[in-house]
Amino acid sequence: MRILLSAIYPYAFLLLYLIIPFDNYIRALPNILLAILVVAFPFIVKKEDFKKLKSLPIAIFFGLFAYLCLNSFFAGRLPEDFNIIKKVMIAVGLAILYIPVADVNPPNGRAGKINTAIIFSALAAIVFSIYNFVLITDATGSFALGESPQVVESLLIDRLYLGLLSTFSLLISFQAISKKYHPNNNYHLANIFINALFIILIASKIAIISLFVILLISQFYGQRKLWKAIIAVFAVVAVAGLFILLKNEKGNQLYQAESSDNRTAPAFIENSMTYELRAVVWKCASEIINDEGFSFIGFGFEQTSDKLVSFYETKITDPQKRNEFVTAEYNTHNQFLDFYLSAGFIALLLFLLFICVAFLKIRKQFFATAMLAILIMYCSVENVFHRQIGAYYIGFILIVLMTSVQNSKGPENTQIKKE
Repeated sequence: MRILLSAIYPYAFLLLYLIIPFDNYIRALPNILLAILVVAFPFIVKKEDFKKLKSLPIAIFFGLFAYLCLNSFFAGRLPEDFNIIKKVMIAVGLAILYIPVADVNPPNGRAGKINTAIIFSALAAIVFSIYNFVLITDATGSFALGESPQVVESLLIDRLYLGLLSTFSLLISFQAISKKYHPNNNYHLANIFINALFIILIASKIAIISLFVILLISQFYGQRKLWKAIIAVFAVVAVAGLFILLKNEKGNQLYQAESSDNRTAPAFIENSMTYELRAVVWKCASEIINDEGFSFIGFGFEQTSDKLVSFYETKITDPQKRNEFVTAEYNTHNQFLDFYLSAGFIALLLFLLFICVAFLKIRKQFFATAMLAILIMYCSVENVFHRQIGAYYIGFILIVLMTSVQNSKGPENTQIKKE
């Protein structure tokens, strides 16, 4: 029995990460796979496997999860907050469930066998989205890229998470390319090109910024040459320009209305054009912080949502915009703000401590450092633990960090060169 479970277990884990983007179409399968992993785990895990969890960053993240549970329990709001807490539990659980998955000398800073699943998952999501785009374009008789209604509606999952998945895939292929010729290099180069082009076509701004930041980070690894310094300067200028562009976008509108004389577009297309709303939400959150003062234990995840909705009702003067914000119940769109408002200063401190300690432990490894940078950037614009797909991908980042700490002495080309 144990031999059979040991054979099935890794493939169940890989299949889980392969099908995550298709959760809306095969909703039961991820839960079935998780159940299989949980049931099989006690039968196949070995005592030495738990050594993989001996990592200070992972211990701090586990401590964050424990604090969220205890804080909500003693404040009498666990039933209301459990919907968010269980997503943090998913990320923690995936890191634990991964430890029996054997890797044969995985390269430094990589998550081993999950990488292939991430690459094929991204490619499948891209193919699916392009197919939808062709169908919608044919139905509407119009063609537009970027933030057009056709693109937004055709995407398999939200643009932010699809951009995150493509960024993962691109980074994995970039790390996998060897200096010496290898036939697989061609496939990885093709994968990099496809994902980079797709990110540009869907206009995922945070993914584009992430790619430039990763490019900048890569200049600190390997042999340092003049052309690397030039690339670093270009990346800094590009990232600064993108942040200015993002800042200057209209944050006080939600949807761009279709032209009144465009009668051919279906309703779901007309309602899909969105502008950046984060500027408004962040302003509301900051004013709540100013009004409430220092928060040690927070208000709870549900109470934070109620406070934001109440703020929208009283502070937003435009009736249409106020109705849209209240109806959608927009969250803080920033995981750092969400932890502070919902669970207080201690939760925010633990999360920041996890990031800082993780950086100190894996700073010599490019892949893990880049993944940590992606975590920071996406947590700055999204409440990643408010979506189950976000919890799955944070779990992947935890796995990368965990395996990176275990493989602290990696190949020469992934380490910072001492000069």
